[in-house]
Amino acid sequence: MSTVIRRIVIHGRVQGVGFRYWAESTARGYGLDGWVRNHRNGVVEAVFCGPPDVVTAMIEACRQGPSSARVTRIDQHDAGADELALRGIDSGFTSLPTV
Repeated sequence: MSTVIRRIVIHGRVQGVGFRYWAESTARGYGLDGWVRNHRNGVVEAVFCGPPDVVTAMIEACRQGPSSARVTRIDQHDAGADELALRGIDSGFTSLPTV
């Protein structure tokens, strides 16, 4: 089975609403590898790694996010293993510190 790595940046009211916790829990439920983190400029960034259809489903779920979030836009790009390695663990999904 093929694997893709996608980096997304989520815009809107996505901080202070539990988005990172929700994304981490949801991604783990999908069985994805990767990470999520806040940026000081108010966006949330995430990298998802897994089967293409599962990564696509996770990105679509991010368009809604937790109930208090209001997503206005998601930018997405292909990512490499170097971005996935930022998580500091060999596998699984984690939250990273704010940058």
